[in-house]
Amino acid sequence: MPKPDIHPEWYPEAEVICNGEVVMKVGCTQPSLHVDIWSGIHPFYTGTQKIIDTEGRVERFLRKYGMIDESQATGTEADQSKK
Repeated sequence: MPKPDIHPEWYPEAEVICNGEVVMKVGCTQPSLHVDIWSGIHPFYTGTQKIIDTEGRVERFLRKYGMIDESQATGTEADQSKK
């Protein structure tokens, strides 16, 4: 049993508003929530996300700061020595 007069008021049907439109209703301690983005318009959830080619970024970083040499990054010498 909650103690009286110490808990905030609970709104079981609080509106979540994005770009002036009510997108859903949730339980909250505020009557309405204004958000910039939600899952209905986020590119990850809508399938419109652009895939960025990140291949080679780690190797490029390691090569730039001298943590590996060129032969390790490209694997050409390692591949040729195995043959």
